[in-house]
Amino acid sequence: MASTDGGSTWTTANLPFKVGGNMPGRGLGERLAVDPNLPSTLYFGARSGNGLWKSTDSGASWSKVTTFPSVGTYIQDPTDANGYASDIVGLAWITFDGSSSSPGTATKRIFVGVANVNSTSVYWSNDAGTTWAALPGQPLVNNLPHKGVISPSEQTLYITYNNNVYKYNIATGVWTDITPAHGSDLYFGFGGLAVDLQKPGTIMVAALNSWWPDGQIFRSTDSGDTWSTLWAWNGYPNINEYYTYDVSLAPWIGVVSPTETKQIGWMMECLVIDPFDSDHWLYGTGLTVYGGHDLTKWDTIHMVTLKSFADGIEEDSVQSLISPKSGPSLLSAVGDNGGYAHISLTSAPTTPFNTPLWGTTTDLDWAGQAPTNIVRIGNDNTNAAGKQVALSTDSGATWNQDYGAPDGVAGGKVALSAGGDTVLWAPSGRGVMVSRYTNQFTTVSSLPNSGVVIASDKVANDVFYAAAGSKFYVSTDNGATFTTAAAALGSSSTANDIAVNINVIGDVWVSTDKAWSIAVGAPTTIGGNPSVFVISQYNSVIGVYRTDDLGTSFVRLDDPAHEFGAASANTLAADVRIWGRVYIGTNGRGIFYGDESGQPVSLGKVDAVELVHYDVGQKHEHLVEGYNVIRPDDVHVHQDNPNVK
Repeated sequence: MASTDGGSTWTTANLPFKVGGNMPGRGLGERLAVDPNLPSTLYFGARSGNGLWKSTDSGASWSKVTTFPSVGTYIQDPTDANGYASDIVGLAWITFDGSSSSPGTATKRIFVGVANVNSTSVYWSNDAGTTWAALPGQPLVNNLPHKGVISPSEQTLYITYNNNVYKYNIATGVWTDITPAHGSDLYFGFGGLAVDLQKPGTIMVAALNSWWPDGQIFRSTDSGDTWSTLWAWNGYPNINEYYTYDVSLAPWIGVVSPTETKQIGWMMECLVIDPFDSDHWLYGTGLTVYGGHDLTKWDTIHMVTLKSFADGIEEDSVQSLISPKSGPSLLSAVGDNGGYAHISLTSAPTTPFNTPLWGTTTDLDWAGQAPTNIVRIGNDNTNAAGKQVALSTDSGATWNQDYGAPDGVAGGKVALSAGGDTVLWAPSGRGVMVSRYTNQFTTVSSLPNSGVVIASDKVANDVFYAAAGSKFYVSTDNGATFTTAAAALGSSSTANDIAVNINVIGDVWVSTDKAWSIAVGAPTTIGGNPSVFVISQYNSVIGVYRTDDLGTSFVRLDDPAHEFGAASANTLAADVRIWGRVYIGTNGRGIFYGDESGQPVSLGKVDAVELVHYDVGQKHEHLVEGYNVIRPDDVHVHQDNPNVK
């Protein structure tokens, strides 16, 4: 993607390969580089064996540099059958030596790092990329290069490797090992690398994966001859921290488990010093973007301000969203960061779900007749043997572990009964389980072991629903047993989601095949039909759609300029208090919400058999064109149930 107006607009050029933004080696770089003397020329280092690519028209078109000698050999795990970890990591970084040419002509000297280990891993060209050769004298052991940055005034190329740090004097060809840690103190690799263009000889490097007691950042003002650190031991277990810590823009970062010691971060591959301001620095971690505006104090009083600057930058992978009828309007289940009760939609939560504090929450549900009661499911890899079900009676403000949950079972989807006393759980790859009154979970043998989606009725406490393939199931005994509904889900092959009308017993919607997440929200008028939102394909166009007339017509809510990534990975929640409000959780872009404005234009109906509407208990049956809208008269939910208000 390229912009010529400071990022206001962008043009896209398709590449003939995938770039693997979240695959092993994603922190290497920069793989995309612009020639500082001839900005219309760009190079890109690809993965998966695709080699080096070049553009001479500002990124509009690309061609492979066939003379480049290596596509990379490093593979994280050659035995990985799914291809994620068995892919070739490829080229690591590209760096131009701008001093080798004058403005308006192609830069002659170019360095390229390649993800090779124990063999040549740095190449160079002295004729603007026409020919390439191994850079002489380079280290050939433990030498996977993560970053390569030139200090122009020193005529020096600095390189962080997986186990050491080197500098290369371009004029003399001399290599020097300047690794800032040795012996027992070197239990990590190196990633982030920055040079201060205003202060020659000032460089910084980051420990890549120092998991205990914290990450580490090293700084040198003499070209790597000596180093100082962001923290240091003061007689174990005491630590001197040479920074003050500010997470006011993302206060939930400061809520950690009692055993967590890391603050500086981990996976620190991106580290930069502002080329125009020596006090301004930034670095990325596996959690946030830290930095400060007083960096030169490191060299005087050895104390800097470390602040989270990730204000408005959101990369959460959202697993599930709910919008209960009281309490916070939104609760989220989030990968890596647990999840939140969103008291405000315009400011960051002050705390994540905790006690128990899990890295990932995979699903949430709320009790229809006791809406402050919430259940959440964890998938905490650091506590694989522990219990991964928690219950809240105050809208997610506090939690109690469900001690009826089995140890070592995690993840999957969950449904909470209308009264809040029964949990139906479909953990990952373990079939479906049920527990009432926090008693021990037992297997629900009347449901399939895999491919099942589940939901609870929001009015009748003893009613649950399930779907798998083309079958729809109903339980009227608190999830203990399920029976198959007489009417199947058309010719569907996959059931993806179930949503229910919170005000009507047995008003159930099921999305299948090319319809994914679905949610039922507030009606346009009190007592009217609910609004139903679905991510679906219509006429080969995938979008977010809404119907206010039980599926007779749909409107599309997004457009080609405002889409949300992979449809099957996104999740929806509809506000049951505000008509037209919908929440969209994305796989890596955080949470969006939208409100109705203006008069929408109807785009017609979603593809047949993708959305199925059950009105269980109503003694009539009809079909709306374009849908399987089934109201079977042989499935009845206890209309005289005393729990029904």
